[in-house]
Amino acid sequence: MAVPALGKLGVWNSELRWAEGPGGEQFARDLEDMGYGALWIPGGFDDKVLEDVSRLLSVTQKAVIATGILNLWKYEPAEVADWFAALPAQHKARTMIGIGISHSALIGEEYAKPLTNTRKFVEGLEAAGMAMDNTSLAALGPKMVALSGEKTAGAHPYLVDPEHSRQSRAILGTKLLAPEQGVAFGATLEDARQTAAKGVSFYKTLPNYYNNWLRLGYTADEIASDADRFIDGIVACGEVGTMATRVREHWQAGADHVCVQIISAEGDNDFATLTSRFRQIAEALA
Repeated sequence: MAVPALGKLGVWNSELRWAEGPGGEQFARDLEDMGYGALWIPGGFDDKVLEDVSRLLSVTQKAVIATGILNLWKYEPAEVADWFAALPAQHKARTMIGIGISHSALIGEEYAKPLTNTRKFVEGLEAAGMAMDNTSLAALGPKMVALSGEKTAGAHPYLVDPEHSRQSRAILGTKLLAPEQGVAFGATLEDARQTAAKGVSFYKTLPNYYNNWLRLGYTADEIASDADRFIDGIVACGEVGTMATRVREHWQAGADHVCVQIISAEGDNDFATLTSRFRQIAEALA
C-alpha cells in the first residue's frame, strides 16, 4: 500500500481520544473540515488505542487517523497486523500506526534495549503481513530515525524543534518526516511560556526526551530552569503568527507533515476553545 496522504498539516490531540460522547466526534469532523490532513491521538499508556482509531475512522471521511503512539509493549505484532487486515479498504488508506518504545519509567523492569526491541517489533509486523507503509516510528535519536526509514514509512518525532527536523531529513532521505509541534496560547507571552513549561515538565523526567534536547544543543541548566531559549525552542508560544512561523520552519527544514498540539492551561481545553484556536492556526497557514 502507499503511505497515507497525511497532508502538510495535522493535529495531535488527546481530547480526540479521551472525550466521550458526540462532542469529540464533531470536533474530529470540524478539524478535517478545516483542512487538517491527519489527526494524531496518544496511546502510550494502554492497549486500547486501536479501538479509538477504528472509532475515529468511522466518524470522519477524509483525515488520516494516526497513533502517536502505539506502545509496542502493549501489543503483539500479529495483533496489530490482524486488526489492520480487518479494516475496510477505505479505512486502511486513512490509517497511520505510529509506534513507540515508550519509557523505562512507564514500563518498568521489562524496558531494555530500545533499538533492538523496536526492530524486533517492526520485523514481527512485517512477518505478520502488516502494510509497513501504514506504520511509522516515534524516533528521536539518529539510530531510531534511521530505523524508521529502513523499516517503516518514516519518523514521527515528539517534542522537537526544527533543528531536529533538519537532522532527521539528512538521515531519512525521502522517507516520511512528521514531527509534532507544541504550541501554547496565553494572555501574554509569559503566560504562554508558563503554560508550555507545565506541559513539558513531566517529559523532563524521561531520559529519551532529556537526552535528545541535550543533543539539540539545549543545556542542562536551560532545561532545569525552563529558560526562555529552551521553552521557546520546543514550544511555539504566544501569538498565532509565531506558531505558523514555527510550522513553516519545520517544513523548510525538511518535514513533510507537522502535527500541531495545543498545550492548554488548566480548564482551557474545552472543544469550543480548541476548535477556535485550531481554526486560527489553520487560517494562518492557509
